[in-house]
Amino acid sequence: MSERGALRTRLDLLAREVAKFGAVGAVGLLVNIAVFNLLRHTTDLQVVRASVLATLVAILCNYVGFRYWTYRDRDKTRRTRELALFLLFSVAGAVIENGVLYLATYGFDWNTPVQSNFFKILGIGIATLFRFWSYRTWVFKALPAEEAARPAERFLEQRRSTETLEPDPVRN
Repeated sequence: MSERGALRTRLDLLAREVAKFGAVGAVGLLVNIAVFNLLRHTTDLQVVRASVLATLVAILCNYVGFRYWTYRDRDKTRRTRELALFLLFSVAGAVIENGVLYLATYGFDWNTPVQSNFFKILGIGIATLFRFWSYRTWVFKALPAEEAARPAERFLEQRRSTETLEPDPVRN
């Protein structure tokens, strides 16, 4: 494969990964905002505390989506390590996300419901960039090329073993 073809393949894979990450993130965003507004309107929790709880609920939802859909083909041998790193980077993202809201609420006194939601979403956006980088770099590590090729090789072997004895006109 040429360098150009290899680059195109890598960009296609990255685009698919970004799309899947975005889909899981969109569900997490909806969960986060829904829980945040539910807590804001039904409890006496302060804005940032409600946001932190909503972020934690979204983090749990996102882990399931990332592990079993976005990064399902990645290394699964060290789940404890993966979960610990996921939680570590998720907490760092939560600090970024809720730090923006904290600064807006207590630094600038912007705490109307519209302002709180705006700065909550802004914080989520900034934290998402950090999370994407950290999850793909440290948490859901790609398998080495040799290990990643094994499922495809097994598939081809199974296909060959199930083919009939009739000659294949394409191969002849």
